[in-house]
Amino acid sequence: MSKQKKKGVKSEFDYKKFESLALSGLQKGQGLVGDNGILKDLIKHLVESSLQGELDAHLSKEKEDGKSNRRNGSTSKRLRTQLGEVEIQPPRDRHGSFEPQLVGKWERSLQSGLDQQVLELYSLGNSYLDIQTHLQSMYGVQMSVGQLSAITDRVWTQIRQWQQRALKPFYMVVFLDAIHFKVREKGTVVSKAVYTVYGVDAEGNRDVLAIQVGREEGAKQWGRILEHLKDRGLQDVLFFCIDGLNGFKQAILSVFPKSTVQRCVVHMVRNDIRFADDKDVKPICKELRVIYTADDEKQGLSALEAFKGKWDKKYPEIGKAWTNNWIELTAFFGFNWAVRKLIYTTNPIEGLHRIMRRTTKTKAAFVSEEALTKLLYLTLMKKEKVWKKRIHSANAVIRSMRREFEQRFEQHLDL
Repeated sequence: MSKQKKKGVKSEFDYKKFESLALSGLQKGQGLVGDNGILKDLIKHLVESSLQGELDAHLSKEKEDGKSNRRNGSTSKRLRTQLGEVEIQPPRDRHGSFEPQLVGKWERSLQSGLDQQVLELYSLGNSYLDIQTHLQSMYGVQMSVGQLSAITDRVWTQIRQWQQRALKPFYMVVFLDAIHFKVREKGTVVSKAVYTVYGVDAEGNRDVLAIQVGREEGAKQWGRILEHLKDRGLQDVLFFCIDGLNGFKQAILSVFPKSTVQRCVVHMVRNDIRFADDKDVKPICKELRVIYTADDEKQGLSALEAFKGKWDKKYPEIGKAWTNNWIELTAFFGFNWAVRKLIYTTNPIEGLHRIMRRTTKTKAAFVSEEALTKLLYLTLMKKEKVWKKRIHSANAVIRSMRREFEQRFEQHLDL
């Protein structure tokens, strides 16, 4: 190490020379970033100059406090930056009390966006190997799987805060549904349910209230999730939109007894045609549509009787299923077209699940529940503009809800 470096005296950066070399490199096709990037020398100078400035300020403060601290040369370390790896010489002080802020003593990366780049790549569904390859080819940066995992694990604080955040006391509609993923557990691959809660507030704004990984979907688990929502401040929901899971309605009403449960009509129709002959599928769907698009419940019941008169001989289970689930299937009767369109199906939450699937489709199985939760959270945050926008025909929905529920609705409306 030279005497010049021991004294902490740095030569002035030759910007004119740098400019000449940079222009020459660009003309020869040299890249700006990566192992041989043009900008690496400039980054090295800026970082080292900043650290020298920090040490100057530290030594001045030490002198003011009556301490005889002074420079003690420099060390050397390789620093990962968004422009590639750079070797720098951080300055030292004799007492070892200097704690640099730009790049800490034990840090090996410059917080210039590289960590954010890792999270961005991870949220797109890239594996750690994919991210390693990308960083090496684009920036000349080598990062181990452990380092990448440590970066993505930093979002856990955000995830916990998001999972425990306070909720609004009132939602017009809450969609409940689960999506399943494969997760490694104790040496085997098992199926895990991700319970998703997607709500529409009194202003027509959508939000994901919760995502929680659990065992195979069950009504008891849904009951526990709803209790947790209540603990976070949710007091009242007008409509819960669900699929046909056994015991689902009872689990909901045990927590929110004033709510109305609307079963997904689309799911019901899909189940109805599962075992129908191909030639019968279209006419069955057409005639079922007459039932759930009727102007009111009386006309709907009339259409159901007509359907049963035509199809009961061949498919008696369809008419029976509609009769047994009539209240849950037709809760939307009496509301305008905007409300009907919003609550007759769980398609909104299925659209949310499609966003998750697009990111996770390359994953055969996740290494843990934590890895699955982490990726789903990052995916949702990245796609927030897609799923958090206001519902279609929000004003028409709000008008209908206000007329029907009056004071129960009005007290939560921000007028």
